[in-house]
Amino acid sequence: MDDRPEHNVACHCGAVRFRVRLTDGFNTARRCSCSFCRMRGAIAVSAQLDDIVFVQGAENLTLYQFNTGTAKHYFCRTCGIYTHHQRRSNPSQFGINVACIEGVSPFDFAEVTVLDGIAHPSDQGGGPRVAGVLRYEPAPH
Repeated sequence: MDDRPEHNVACHCGAVRFRVRLTDGFNTARRCSCSFCRMRGAIAVSAQLDDIVFVQGAENLTLYQFNTGTAKHYFCRTCGIYTHHQRRSNPSQFGINVACIEGVSPFDFAEVTVLDGIAHPSDQGGGPRVAGVLRYEPAPH
């Protein structure tokens, strides 16, 4: 029996919808410093490949790959929102865009680890390297 909560995930227009169980809840929240992730700016959390079940719109996803082509970045073909990616650092996992998880905002996270995607562990040998921590300080109201 898997007691991890199941989360509903959708792109902006709702054409792509899936359910996911995260590997360790939101404790895996992170950003990456590689050229693509810097421009994308999303916070991702971890899920095993088998922990995603598409409800609708899998055929509406488009794929982007660059450099080694190992990582697979998926976007809704209609609204363009990045929903998830298969990781280069661990191809048995997906990174899920937290902004697409129902009831979650990327602004909910006070601190987010930033992994060193510029000097990627697959290029250097060894595990993921932390490049820093992004701190979010909400403006006083």
